Amino acid sequence: MDADGTVLDILVQNRRDTAAARRFFRTLLKRTCSVPRVVVTDKLRSYGTAHRELMSSVEHRSHKGLNNRAENSHQPTRQRERAMKGFRSIGGAQWFLSAFSSISPRFRPRRHL
Repeated sequence: MDADGTVLDILVQNRRDTAAARRFFRTLLKRTCSVPRVVVTDKLRSYGTAHRELMSSVEHRSHKGLNNRAENSHQPTRQRERAMKGFRSIGGAQWFLSAFSSISPRFRPRRHL
């Protein structure tokens, strides 16, 4: 997610190892065409390793509370997945998630009070 709350990229993978983290960061950098100032992840060690290899100049934050914004953005996706009773394949999940992240805000506008 960026500072405005827009989902930048979703990548479904079998494993959460260093190679998967590297693949995610590479695709993110290619699609956004810019280097972020700060990267916030959960405390998985593979993210730190991949971050040091690919984006050593970018600040990496991995505190428990900072990741809440990204985790809360997954909530509509989890509700939809539960309604669909899961996904049959990883490819189907990737296809759905890449489409759903751009379509979902149109059906669920945010309320500003």
